[in-house]
Amino acid sequence: MPILEDLYKIFGTDKRTEKYKIKMKPFVYGSLNYFNKHTNLDLDNKLIVADIYELGEENIKYGMYLFIDLFWDYIKLNRNKKKTIYLDEIWRLIGITSNKYIASFIYKIFKTIRKYGGSAVGITQDVSDLFGLEDGFYGKSLLSNSSIKILFSLEEENINILNNYMEISEKEKIEIKNLKRGECLICINHNHVIVNIQSSQEEKEVVERRKKDDKNYYSNGKSRD
Repeated sequence: MPILEDLYKIFGTDKRTEKYKIKMKPFVYGSLNYFNKHTNLDLDNKLIVADIYELGEENIKYGMYLFIDLFWDYIKLNRNKKKTIYLDEIWRLIGITSNKYIASFIYKIFKTIRKYGGSAVGITQDVSDLFGLEDGFYGKSLLSNSSIKILFSLEEENINILNNYMEISEKEKIEIKNLKRGECLICINHNHVIVNIQSSQEEKEVVERRKKDDKNYYSNGKSRD
């Protein structure tokens, strides 16, 4: 399969595309040259986690877009196979720091993924960031195309912003503000229910084991990738 360097060289053969070659140089020979490689990702794994934190604040959205594009192609291969894509910090893709082309791609996934036997989950901590692009069009569209919405504890400012895009009663506003850890408001169509989520014994053991491993790891003066 071709890599960015192959496209970079093609751009250099014509003066009309020379400007694109210049813009691509950091991704081929500069500090972002990790994009100029073949992937070794095994898409046959049952669980695939794309950890792109090390890309840095300015480049995370590029990494998110590339991985999502790769996963989206794989999702469409088999309509009969159930699959779910989780997009953490989704505001990076549809918020003010993104652009309408990336946001439109994410919107397309949420609108059509059910046709391919899949589901999409968007996760964010700050609701206001969802509505920073195109007057909140993409954030509103994602909410409209999500059959289930789960709201954990939010500050009043975020509750008021969210109220502009979905129906929340005055009583629910108070409840959302006072939710404790593990509690949430689940909204399915017009049905809104307060739920207390409790981990299973197996989940609890996994979390406690990970905390113990991290504590031992960092106590040795190391940092986790």
